[in-house]
Amino acid sequence: NRERGMRDFLDPMVPCIARAFQEAGYATAHYGKWHMGGGRDVDDAPLPQAYGFHDSLVSFEGLGPRVIFSRAGLRSQSAKLGHGPIQFAAKHRLTRLYVDKCISFLKKNKDKPVYLHLWLNDVHDGHNPAPGEAEKFVKVTDNPLEQKFFAVLVEMDRQIGRLVEAVKKEGLEEKTMFVVTGDNGPTAWKRQYYDKGIEPPGDTGPYRGRKWSLYEGGIRQPLIVRWPGQVPAGRVDEDTVLAAVDFFPTFTSIAGVKVPAEAAFDGIDAREAYLGKPLERKKAIFWEYGRDSSYLKPGLEKDRSPNLALRDGKWKCLINADGTDLQLYDFSESQDEGKNVAPQHHEVAQEMAKRLLAWRKSLPVLETE
Repeated sequence: NRERGMRDFLDPMVPCIARAFQEAGYATAHYGKWHMGGGRDVDDAPLPQAYGFHDSLVSFEGLGPRVIFSRAGLRSQSAKLGHGPIQFAAKHRLTRLYVDKCISFLKKNKDKPVYLHLWLNDVHDGHNPAPGEAEKFVKVTDNPLEQKFFAVLVEMDRQIGRLVEAVKKEGLEEKTMFVVTGDNGPTAWKRQYYDKGIEPPGDTGPYRGRKWSLYEGGIRQPLIVRWPGQVPAGRVDEDTVLAAVDFFPTFTSIAGVKVPAEAAFDGIDAREAYLGKPLERKKAIFWEYGRDSSYLKPGLEKDRSPNLALRDGKWKCLINADGTDLQLYDFSESQDEGKNVAPQHHEVAQEMAKRLLAWRKSLPVLETE
């Protein structure tokens, strides 16, 4: 982390969404991947409770109560750090354990409002289904990597279904909003996939890029919102542009939870979009990935993007932090990022590049010795 100018954990003093809900009287819990500090070789990170969670159960990339699915490598490092209790379980059992915790927490707090995270590892490689599950997909695909991927995907769906059913049984269905999304596109290890001549599992459809890329295949994710009686069932919005930075202002708005006075949001209150009404976004979205050459890159050259990106309306601009490789795409014409129109729209490209590079320079960087 220090070599990359990064801190070891998120500052617990910044405004946190869980704390906002906790201070509003909600029971709060985080189950699943943490990855905001602790684990691996970091043993002094705050526990999730420092950020506003009453209860937590994380994986090896976090401290406090956690489930570790291997006794080797980074997971072994985490186990040696203490700050437990720590239990070991096969990776294919993790989501069931997390959902069990969710159901138990809901039952324990059924007379209180609840804010709950369920952050799953199933479709993060490596894909390790239960014995015999991958074989069920041999008639679907002859790619062994896809067989494993489909097996863990189906199991994830099954476990989320258990949680939905538990909410129904508790009579909370019309009081509960589910929000389901992902964090990035499918993995693209060159050594693991492309070098063997086998297509990696996970499909980005018409979009260029995969994980570790700022092209749409690396950053565009589905967003599913379910709330019977409040969100129209079956409606698909293909126009509204949203981002994870919208979660904090949106969820607090929907719940009527007071926002910390010092919160300076990068996102917007997208309440209307979540409730089923298309929204024209007025605020730009910025990304950075790959601050130096040590960062992972997709296996195929065509999927490797510049390390900065900006989306504003119909335009998307990409550029490296050193000012090289300026790219501009007009999403009203095509969203496959196949034709760089920066030469045809020079003024737009230069203006967006200037904004993007200024934003990059404004980011905090940990000074190293």
